[in-house]
Amino acid sequence: MNTNPVDSTIKLKGQAHPHILFGAEVDEQSSGEQLLLSIYDSVQTSIFVVDVLEDGDFQYVALNPTHERWLGIKSEELRGKKPEDILTAVDAVKVRQHYTDCVRFGKTISYEQCLQFQGVTTWWTTTLTPLRDANSKIYRLIGTSSNITATKQLAQAREIQAQGAEILAAIAQQIQESFDLETILYQTAKDLRHCLNCDRILIYKIKSENNGTIVAESTVFPEISLLGKSFSDPCLNGKYQQSQGRCCLEIIEDIYAARVKSCQREFLASMQVRANLVVPITLHKDLWGLLIAQYCDQPHQWQQIEVDLIKQLSTQLSVAIQQTKLQQQLKQLQTKLDSHKQEQKAQLQQSQKCQALVLHITEKIRDELLPAEGERCDEKQILATVTQELANLFQLESCYIELYNPDYTCASVIDEYSNTKPTYQGLTKQIADLSEIYQPLLQKQHFHTIEIVPGWHPQLLVITQLACPIFDGQGILGNLWLVRPTQQMFDDSEICLVKTLANQCAIAIRQARLDATTQARLQKLEHREKLTNIFLKKLSQELRTPITSISLAAQTLESLLSPTSTLDEVIPQLLQILHSECGRESELINDLLTLTYLQAKPEPPTLISIDLQTWLPPIVESFHDLISCQRQQLNLIIEPGLPHLETDITELERIVTELLTHTCKYTPAGESITVSAQLTANSVQLSISNSGLEIPHDVRSRIFEPFYHISDNDPWKYSGTGLEMALVKKMVKHLGGSIFVESSDGQTTFMIKFPASSITRSSKNR
Repeated sequence: MNTNPVDSTIKLKGQAHPHILFGAEVDEQSSGEQLLLSIYDSVQTSIFVVDVLEDGDFQYVALNPTHERWLGIKSEELRGKKPEDILTAVDAVKVRQHYTDCVRFGKTISYEQCLQFQGVTTWWTTTLTPLRDANSKIYRLIGTSSNITATKQLAQAREIQAQGAEILAAIAQQIQESFDLETILYQTAKDLRHCLNCDRILIYKIKSENNGTIVAESTVFPEISLLGKSFSDPCLNGKYQQSQGRCCLEIIEDIYAARVKSCQREFLASMQVRANLVVPITLHKDLWGLLIAQYCDQPHQWQQIEVDLIKQLSTQLSVAIQQTKLQQQLKQLQTKLDSHKQEQKAQLQQSQKCQALVLHITEKIRDELLPAEGERCDEKQILATVTQELANLFQLESCYIELYNPDYTCASVIDEYSNTKPTYQGLTKQIADLSEIYQPLLQKQHFHTIEIVPGWHPQLLVITQLACPIFDGQGILGNLWLVRPTQQMFDDSEICLVKTLANQCAIAIRQARLDATTQARLQKLEHREKLTNIFLKKLSQELRTPITSISLAAQTLESLLSPTSTLDEVIPQLLQILHSECGRESELINDLLTLTYLQAKPEPPTLISIDLQTWLPPIVESFHDLISCQRQQLNLIIEPGLPHLETDITELERIVTELLTHTCKYTPAGESITVSAQLTANSVQLSISNSGLEIPHDVRSRIFEPFYHISDNDPWKYSGTGLEMALVKKMVKHLGGSIFVESSDGQTTFMIKFPASSITRSSKNR
């Protein structure tokens, strides 16, 4: 309620009349009133009038034209409104406090304040004067304000410029003194927030195309810290890059402004951000991250000085990041250099050890090559010295020497030194089976490889092997092998040392063999002389032997022809034993000859095209009586349309017969035996399976060994020669096929596969 005694309001130029505003009780306009009106309308100072209501609240009455221009609000639009109607909530609280203080103290007060009008930040110096009515009650406040925004901004700019210079200098010093990028980023964020007096400074490092992590933060809201958090900016992709490689800014004074995209508004609102300023941090024209300044509670009009400062700091941070990367690269290079020096030092020490070893072994060989009178050159001792010294020098798993036979078909290990159990001692290698290894060695070139140790091991075992040929002008003698239990290859200096020692071994072996040849000749002459001396003695003994045999035969016949002799009982038994043992010995000799023949590069088999449909049934049928006698069942399955097989008919019949004999031997009564033939994957497969017997895995791996029996309690243990299964495997291989055994779920199957090359051309065309 207005308590002014004058009830009417006189309008002048759209404004409330001054004597109504100020409470003057006059009937007509005096010259002083005219002056007051002139001042009110034309003064450059902003004037506003606030009514003090009965309930102590405040509402606006009028503005002078100057204040209208500053605020962009007409007096009519303002009249009757309260502070909350035209100011932000924060500013309204501050203004109300000033009005309350003026009424409470009852005198004129002056103050400075910063207010937001229509999103624009302005600074004012205000003098507030109370007006009293006839009862001395304050009913109205007259305010005069001066806009000092430009002055304040200039002062702030100077302060920001000064503090910014300090921050830039501090960063430059930190770059020189410290290469801890994390510390530099944190201190920059902290100093920049204090300089701008904003709510939050973030340094965001980009990890992928539109994702990154906050790596540094300074905030007035530690309870909602974003440090270490990763998030995706839905508008990040390409937003800070221009077509010519230059980086651009993002300036948002208020996220609720119309020009802000909805995705960006929602993203910033989720982090409680109201005003946002983003400056890219680039590294060689690539976007490394973002330097971000934020106000959380209210909009903010970013000044150019603030933008320039953040851009300068972004540049300095780019330098710091680049400097840190260069320092890290320098440290890595220094580490590599130190490592290289250590390697060179170790190589030098190793070279010295190698030279000492060569000298030591050379002296040993020289001593052995010049034995004392009456002594021989000990080849084995020389080679043992070489292997032992090399194994200790290089910390080898094994070091051994192998020598070739005269026709270079095999190589035998004659000496090995190992810190554990010897692995290769006495081993003979077939050159033809290892041609990829021995081809370079026989051409006097070293062989160097990394291999996986065969067999099952809890952990994968890898070894490095080096072989250097032992040779001289007369030819190649053998090889010196080094086995290292790691994946570390032998370097050139080590290989050179081993080659030198291999040459020394060649000298020692030649000398030892020369001595051995000389000694053998002497021994041969002595042996011949000895043979001449005992020839007559042995001749007499040899002549006496037939007579002794004739005498024994006569005595045996005489005893058998005596009246008391029971010839009918003894002679058949003796004949049966003689026939049985002679037949067994004959089979054993034949099997041994066949096995030896198959092992020693036999002649190619005689190939004949056979039809399994007609060839196989008679062979299987021949076992019918034996199967019936042992109460077993026999089945034959031949796939229709099976192609002809080109093979050696004699060997194939022996293979099938031996496998059937073996299967019948171990099949329990009441179980079944199945013989089948079928075509699988362009190969012909013969299978012989039986039920009632399951062979353990360790036994299956040995079933084709000579003289091996499935069980020690085998009632058939002593039947046959013991070479049948070994012969089967050799014959299958001779025919170009393969054989293997499967045994599970109470059933055992022998499978023979003949490749497509064994199928006759006519069969293929059918």
